[in-house]
Parts: sequence; structure tokens; C-alpha cells
Amino acid sequence: MLKIKRACFPGLFLAVLDFLAFGPAAGAEEFVYLYAAGDKYRILSIVNEDVFINRRLSHRAEILNRVSVEIEDTANGSGRHRAQFQTAEKAAGTGTGGRSFQWSREYDSEFDRDRLGYITIDQKYYMPVVRNVPVFPGRDLKIGDTWTAGGYEVHDFRDSFGIEAPYRIPFTANYTFLGERIWKEKQYPAFTVSYHIFAEPAAAEGPVWPTRIMGASDQLIFWDAGLGQPRSYEESFRIIFELSNGMTVEYRGRAGAEIVESEVMDKGRILKEIEDEIKRLGIQDASVRAVDEGIAISLENIQFQPDSAVLTTSERNKIDKIAEIITGYADRDILIGGHTALAGSAAGRLQLSRERAAAVADYLIGKGIRTPDRIVVRGYGAGKPLADNGTEAGRRRNRRVEITILEN
Repeated sequence: MLKIKRACFPGLFLAVLDFLAFGPAAGAEEFVYLYAAGDKYRILSIVNEDVFINRRLSHRAEILNRVSVEIEDTANGSGRHRAQFQTAEKAAGTGTGGRSFQWSREYDSEFDRDRLGYITIDQKYYMPVVRNVPVFPGRDLKIGDTWTAGGYEVHDFRDSFGIEAPYRIPFTANYTFLGERIWKEKQYPAFTVSYHIFAEPAAAEGPVWPTRIMGASDQLIFWDAGLGQPRSYEESFRIIFELSNGMTVEYRGRAGAEIVESEVMDKGRILKEIEDEIKRLGIQDASVRAVDEGIAISLENIQFQPDSAVLTTSERNKIDKIAEIITGYADRDILIGGHTALAGSAAGRLQLSRERAAAVADYLIGKGIRTPDRIVVRGYGAGKPLADNGTEAGRRRNRRVEITILEN
């Protein structure tokens, strides 16, 4: 039986991926995007979906999508976006019940978006999935006004179906301006967006391919007139794959997202602060360094019960002290990475590193340090050693969990 993981289609149903245009202001009735070079944002989305195989419920999934965006340049009313897309699924089977999200896939993208929302992007990029939604008609809008515009979805079917190039499905989106609506106890101009997709792909090189793809998306988007960008969205979706082997796979669910502005991280200051705290608290086998993603706290030679992801009492005490430190940076999301020494099989190392990182994440979630949507877990196996695996001292350093306080 073919199993199609939701993570194979990151952002498939997420209007959050429609949000990648930002700016400081927009008119009260005319919706336009404005941009400021150097602005940084992150978009957080939770998807809850039911997966049906041959019309029978197979399983339920919870997906976290995290998008980090920087506006690199502005010209002629457009904004140049550099973005990173991460998809994570709920981890299961860890010592505290699997409350953390496990990293699944990551994409980089660059594109321009103009003041009405239209995207210009190289065909090689898989993200964003939904393009040219929302777009605006370039005129003042009154309550009840409607408009239509073309858009398209782009999907990554490499792993699932052996379709190597980004797969494009065009659609026509229908919009209605609703006027003011309440989101999180505040009023925002809101509008609905709905569209259907339909495609009949040609045979691919993989053993199974979709012969027909059908779907629908209904969205409610809240516009922040003060920032000139969408603030949040709600969505219901349904998509059906009819496969060449006679199976059908269907996804039904709901999603929600919001956009969060990020302040520039003063890495030098934070690095010094954390170094001082590690010394003050007397945390052994711990170090801190600046990395591209932010500030990484490395817990080296971390101890678990033999051949397991169950933390020892001494390590829980150490993590309690680290929790005290990262509480001071509550506005930042966290990436927890697991690392192993060079022992055993590559697959075994990767799995163990995932499980041990998830154990630390679940422990922090249990203490209320972060909510599950603010932590992503990733296992690296032995792929990123800090020291020589040929020595015991080196292996001790490489057996580690890193807690990275993310810049964006």
C-alpha cells in the first residue's frame, strides 16, 4: 500500500504560503503590499488533517509549517524575498508522549512580489506552493465587492511519484471583501478566497503516479491595514489523488496561521550573556557559539539510559538550568538538534539522534518553556561532528544535543 506522507507536500493547503509579501502600511479601502528592505518575518502555521486511503480513514496528522522571510531589496513597488520553508510533523514514541514536532523537510526560495501580490520566481523553486494568492484589483474596495484572479500551485512530487520538476497546477481564485472581522479580539479588514484545482498528470518514472488531482481551498484572510500585509488566516481544504494503481488518497482538514515580526538579533550580546549564565550556574560540558541560524547552546556528552532516549536524572538537572537561561529569550523560537558519535549504522545513528533531541524538546515543553509550535526537532546522526571521532574525548563532544535560539 502506498503511503503518502503529508510532509511530501509541504504547505500544500496553507494560505500561510500566500503571505510572503510584507510592508508597513496600506490604505483603508485599497489593498496593496508595501515593503521595507531589511524587514524580517516568520510565519507559523498548524495544520490538522485526516488522511483517507480508498475512502477509509487511515490516520490523522498534525503539521507545523515555519517560514522565515527577509526582504532583501525593494524596487518599483516590488519586494525581493529570501525565504526558508520548514515542515515538521508531530514526533511520537518519546519518553514524555511525543509532544514535539519532528523536522521533515526544508526549502530555500527567492522571489519578487509586486504591490498587488503577483509573484515573479524562477521555475526551479518549489516554494511557495500557492502563488498569486491573495492578489488585489488595484482599486478601492467596498464591502461586498468581488473579484477574480488567476493563480497556481507548485508541488514537489519527487519522493512520492518520481516527478522531478516542480509540478504546476493553475486555478482561478474568487474573492469577496467582507469588511471588518474580529481576530484575537481585534478588528481587521477581512476577505474570503476560494478556488478549485484539477490536473491529470502524465505518467512519471516512479512505480505509481497521480492520474488525477482534484482539490478545493476556502480561506478567510485578515488584513492588517497598519502593516500593509495579511496578519492571519483560517482555511478548510480537501484534496484527492487518484493513483495509477487504482488507489485514492484524500486529505481533509483545517489550517490556521499568523505572521510574526522578528527583531534583529544581537548575537554578540546574547552570546556573552549565555556564556556568563553557563558559568554562573556551573553547567558542565556545555558551550555556546554563534551560528547562521542564531545562537547554539551545545550540551556535550549528554547522558541517556543505555541505548535509549530516556534522560538520566543528572541530565534533567542540567536541562533545568538551560531552561532557566532560554526563558530569558521567550520571543525566539527554538531548534533542538540531536547528534551522535560515529558508532553503529547511519540509519541507527540518525534515528537515535532524532529520538534524543525529541526527548529534550518534550521535557522543555512539559516544563512550559515553549509551546510545541515554538520548537522544532531535528536529528543529524554523526553528520556534523565537532571533534575527532577517533578519540574518546572527541566522541564525548560529538554525543550532544544543541538548543539553537533562532534569529528568525
